[in-house]
Amino acid sequence: MSKPQAPRKVGDKEALAVATQIRGSAQKLNLVAGLIRGRKAGEALNILQFSTKAMAVDARKVLASAIANAENNHNLDVDALVVAEASVGKSITMKRFATRGRGKSTRILKPFSRLRIVVREQEEA
Repeated sequence: MSKPQAPRKVGDKEALAVATQIRGSAQKLNLVAGLIRGRKAGEALNILQFSTKAMAVDARKVLASAIANAENNHNLDVDALVVAEASVGKSITMKRFATRGRGKSTRILKPFSRLRIVVREQEEA
């Protein structure tokens, strides 16, 4: 006997992709996620492709993964996909030390973020 299958975390016409350790602060990643919330998937990919923000590279990979999941795992129409949700949270923080003058040292915090993108198939109006 095997375990019962876990219920889906999103709806029937939705697909999900999560990146759990993106190097950079959640505040900077949220600025990039705000650019694509509510937009069509193809348009969002173009925005991230030509964005000057460094976090846009990782956000584009997660969005491409969500689109691929929708197409291959859930048989959704790629042309009708919309970014329904792009939520950002904190992940781990690496602690490092830097030497300072007079034999002292200072703590440096190197944060990681997590990004969860949900794409939804929208009916053509």
